[in-house]
Amino acid sequence: MPDLQTLIADVIAFRDTRGWTGKNKPKDLAISLILEAGEVLEHFQWKSDEDIKQYVVDHKEEISDELADVFIYLLTLSRDLGVDLIEASYRKMEKNAIKYPAPSDGTL
Repeated sequence: MPDLQTLIADVIAFRDTRGWTGKNKPKDLAISLILEAGEVLEHFQWKSDEDIKQYVVDHKEEISDELADVFIYLLTLSRDLGVDLIEASYRKMEKNAIKYPAPSDGTL
């Protein structure tokens, strides 16, 4: 299984070989990321928790494709902005740990 850096390089190569570099401005990538996230949401909108269980089984590939679209736009945007997602994620988790400390009594 390729690592994250290999995947990012492959995503960028896919984009660049199609001449989409000039069309992938940060604003447009951010908009596309949100639009694709909306397509993920459409799979769950107006469904009960019980309905979702079977729906996911029946539509897993479609949902996977939409999640992949979100991830690809996120990887492209972060790469173009020079953001290391792994580093940024760990940094954000550290901030969240301070902002939202775990309960000291062990309850959630």
